[in-house]
Amino acid sequence: MKLLAIIFSIVCISQFSANTQELADKRKITVTVPNVTSDKGAVHYALYTKKTFMQVPIQSKIAAIKNKKSVVVFENVPEGEYAIICFHDANGNKEMDFSERGMPIEDYGMSNNSTSFGPPQFLDAKFVVADKNVTLEIKF
Repeated sequence: MKLLAIIFSIVCISQFSANTQELADKRKITVTVPNVTSDKGAVHYALYTKKTFMQVPIQSKIAAIKNKKSVVVFENVPEGEYAIICFHDANGNKEMDFSERGMPIEDYGMSNNSTSFGPPQFLDAKFVVADKNVTLEIKF
């Protein structure tokens, strides 16, 4: 019985150590948009990997705007390469609005503040999450 208790203790300790290491390998990404045009609506954020880019984000957040600034934190992000796209949903319809010509009519931005013509490209917006938390500023 004593041996069983020792084995159980070892298993619990090793499981706790594995979980602690797994959490230690995950980071936070703090994103600030400092130049929202108004406090109306919200800012929608999407975090992508290369594989999921412009399809389904691995995490998404909606953040309020205060004093024309919006801040969001993505948590438990494993090390790797990512891109973030965000937009100001000024009218609150939970989608980015476009003109009849297909041009965005709501402000938007992406990591690295890339401003290319045409659809966003992962390589232009890519950043790395490695051994520490990441702080980004995206401007509209």
